[in-house]
Amino acid sequence: MRGLLASWQRRIVDVRPEEVRALWFAFLFNFIVLASYYVIRPIRDDIGAAGGVENLSWMFSATLAGMLIANALFSAIVARMSRRKFIPLSYRFFILNLAAFYLLMRTASSTQAIWVGRGFYVWVSVFNLFVVTVFWAFMTDIFNSDQGKRLFGFISVGGTLGGILGGTLTASLVQKIGTANLLILSAILLEAGAWCVRFFPTGFRREDAKERKDAERPIGGNLWSGISHVFSSPYLLGICAFMLLHAITATLVYFQQADITAHEFHDRAARTAFFAQLDLSVNILTVLVQIFLTGRLLKWLGVGLTLAMLPLISLVGFAALAIMPVLSLLAFFQVLRRAMNYAVSRPAREVLFTVLRREDKYKAKSFMDTFVYRTGDQIGAWSYPALRWLGLGLTGISWVAVPLAAAWCVLSLWLGRRKAVLARQPIPRPSA
Repeated sequence: MRGLLASWQRRIVDVRPEEVRALWFAFLFNFIVLASYYVIRPIRDDIGAAGGVENLSWMFSATLAGMLIANALFSAIVARMSRRKFIPLSYRFFILNLAAFYLLMRTASSTQAIWVGRGFYVWVSVFNLFVVTVFWAFMTDIFNSDQGKRLFGFISVGGTLGGILGGTLTASLVQKIGTANLLILSAILLEAGAWCVRFFPTGFRREDAKERKDAERPIGGNLWSGISHVFSSPYLLGICAFMLLHAITATLVYFQQADITAHEFHDRAARTAFFAQLDLSVNILTVLVQIFLTGRLLKWLGVGLTLAMLPLISLVGFAALAIMPVLSLLAFFQVLRRAMNYAVSRPAREVLFTVLRREDKYKAKSFMDTFVYRTGDQIGAWSYPALRWLGLGLTGISWVAVPLAAAWCVLSLWLGRRKAVLARQPIPRPSA
């Protein structure tokens, strides 16, 4: 039986014997974190659709401000604590937030509930990027560049399965137990993720004793060092531009989705269930691609060409949506685009960070994955109503997005070449 499992494992992922335990811990960790998020994601999407497109731009602005505050707090913690301390601490801070929103949802009046909902929308938009970013920062610190190309695709499967579980739980339970009780379920899952960090194995990489000791030290640096490193590195600025283009195009599609579903659905529970089913479809397609294609694509095509696949799909999808702007096509485009992002683009993008020094893996990466990404959201959020004000509908907005996707493709190829150069250079060690 053990031999059969080992044979199946080798067929799915190119893992070496000393990496097996770390691989499955990472798989479980990602499963738990994404399950926690996907339990509450449909609740956020319903609040956004119910509030109207005209209010989404303001909530995106509030999210951007929240990101800046959260990044400053996170950088301060990272500078003073080891990774096995600050990662669980970050997750438990969000658990306390979930408990506070649970009490507010249970006690707020109908008027207060509107503002609680808007606050929850902003909070989830901060929460989802931070918990996922912290997870992947840990992975890029634990695994090197070669391991990332071989293993990140399979580790991503854990997150996809967690997303499937979270979306399924929400779709089946929201009408039975209510929205507020789902927050408690999300908090329980997030606490389990915090414990994964404590028991994560070490010593599976060929590193000397000094390097292992350095890995468990506080990251060091000051509050703004991550930001200053970003603006002094063409490579990091290139990753920022990649994230901006991804976020802008994703937000344009999200606003189109909110615009259409607000008219198609009049029952909020039905709309929440629709969003949960959409998430479920994304995750099913994602896990199939992750199991059978992601690792092979990174191995055969390299990071650059693999990164360029999502921009290419976006270019074709926006052009098709411009020709036929209907809900069914938009839903298909959303499912395909998000699935390729989670299954292919996200693992490839995380490999870009494996060639960075440790401080940049946590501080600069956190800044880029959260504040820079939400800046792209903000640009998209204010561009959409501006384009509507100019008289553009779904067709016109889709045509605007086509050249953005083309520029995104070119940038992906450059990042792949630059990463290959940096991978051949030694990563600077942190100072004592």
